[in-house]
Amino acid sequence: MHYRIFGGLLLVAGSLLSTQLASGQAVPAVRTAPTAQSVVRTADTAVRGLKESDFPRITKLGDNVYVYEALHPNYKNFSVNSLIVVTTDGVLIADAQQTPEMVTQMMATVAKITPQPIKYVVICADHIDHVGGNGAFPSSVKFIVHPFSKATLGRQASNPNFPKIPAPTEIMTSDKKVLTMGTTEIDVLYLGRAHTGGDLEVFLPQQNLLFMSEVYFNRLFPSIATGYPSEWVATLKKAEAMKARSYIPGHGFIDSREILNEELVKYRGALERVVSEGTRLHNAGTPIDNVFATLNLGEYGYWTRSYNNGFPAIRRVYLELDGKLDKEVPLPHAN
Repeated sequence: MHYRIFGGLLLVAGSLLSTQLASGQAVPAVRTAPTAQSVVRTADTAVRGLKESDFPRITKLGDNVYVYEALHPNYKNFSVNSLIVVTTDGVLIADAQQTPEMVTQMMATVAKITPQPIKYVVICADHIDHVGGNGAFPSSVKFIVHPFSKATLGRQASNPNFPKIPAPTEIMTSDKKVLTMGTTEIDVLYLGRAHTGGDLEVFLPQQNLLFMSEVYFNRLFPSIATGYPSEWVATLKKAEAMKARSYIPGHGFIDSREILNEELVKYRGALERVVSEGTRLHNAGTPIDNVFATLNLGEYGYWTRSYNNGFPAIRRVYLELDGKLDKEVPLPHAN
């Protein structure tokens, strides 16, 4: 598949991809980051007062930095976010979307912003909602991945139900990879195990902005079905210690910088509550199948998908306490 720009529009394999895609969705206009503090603190689309037709949408965070929000195609009630960094030497995208059609639409949006080609895609999270559409990118794109995630993707490649995606081309060999694209420095970081074991973050030193991918969800209850509970808390603390000006989540809405920074701390609180409750129940000898009878998640029990994600989260805490976390095959991933 090949791509080129013509008249501000994207040509895909010789066919015109105009502002109206085959899916019937228009390429979204760029919006500015909201500043109002009166938004409903939620990850749920309907509770926020948004409709499916409001997505995808793209928000400008600063000069040449954008976040693309699309609704999760399986659940439709929370967003999957991609970071887009435009430089004079090409475009970097951190985390893609679940299907080739969704990635094609995202590329059309990028083409409305800049004629620069997409050169890098960082696989910050190896789950299908972030990599399933990678096959739609041009063959010239380089995919950056952590060795843990490379191994995960290699195992998934043998699953006939998992989409065929390009093999990653650049494997992290340390906890930091520095890219210089034109005059822009982009740091790909590994801060520790969290949601997947191979979680990567993208830091922009000039903007002092950290895209955290699935290490941080904005008001979406932690999904720890494949995660590392206590280590995830430590990874968040490491990110907070960087004192970035802006922290950007991989799920949940792109709100004002102030709100997102506040919610990062709240999200760590949610994980800490999961760990403390799991530890309490485990130490009391509560069978894992009976945890819901006395489970108390406090305010976090009202977060989006708390019911869905609560049991797998507590189960992972039990495994961690029993020293079996790295020996257990994770439950199927939900978000």
